[in-house]
Amino acid sequence: MNILMVEDETRIAKRIERLTRAILGDILQSLTHINTLTEAIEYMDSNTPDLVLLDLNLNGQDGFDLLKQVVSKSFHTIIISAYKDQAIKAFEYGVLDFVPKPFNQKRLEQAFNRALAQEPPRDNPIKYLAVKKRQQVQLVPIEELRYIKGAGSYTELFLLDGSKELHDKSLDKLEQLLSPTFERIHKSYLVKMSEIKGITVKSGSKYWAELKSGDQLPVGRTKYKDLKAKWA
Repeated sequence: MNILMVEDETRIAKRIERLTRAILGDILQSLTHINTLTEAIEYMDSNTPDLVLLDLNLNGQDGFDLLKQVVSKSFHTIIISAYKDQAIKAFEYGVLDFVPKPFNQKRLEQAFNRALAQEPPRDNPIKYLAVKKRQQVQLVPIEELRYIKGAGSYTELFLLDGSKELHDKSLDKLEQLLSPTFERIHKSYLVKMSEIKGITVKSGSKYWAELKSGDQLPVGRTKYKDLKAKWA
């Protein structure tokens, strides 16, 4: 795992690094420390970390200016900040976790476990997915999503108005953020439960989810019983 830490207080940065190395051990390949918003943006223009640890107050600069950009990218972001009142807003933008300062090793380890998918997803109040469009970051409200299709390391967001957007995060990473609002019905599909109109079995014992839009999406054999129970 390659981690980028954006933290302006040297003492805290050293503690985060020490605890991170103790928690992750050999899993950690590199940890890069940057203390300004401008340098962090420049770094991410040419580097793609696996995880970003971000403070929200960087020498008076607003970490949300960076957050709006990084949450549209392929990696997860964990906020480490003393501004606890900003936690809900951060989750709404799609961060994986918010670790309030002061913190201990156990709390930081819990955040890393979520990033490594060793803990089940939480019901975070995420309200937006950020997508990069025409060199700008656009926030797509979760309520406008119908379903999501995996496309390799990317995903395609299918919206209620019939349009489609490309997202840099994989289906696995979005599942961590969106569950249980959305259900993984197939290795390639996440669907908003409220959009499912019916579940059918077709010839060859193939299962399909019919959406209110009329779209027919495949349902994995191992997902069928669980999906049907939840939908009912």
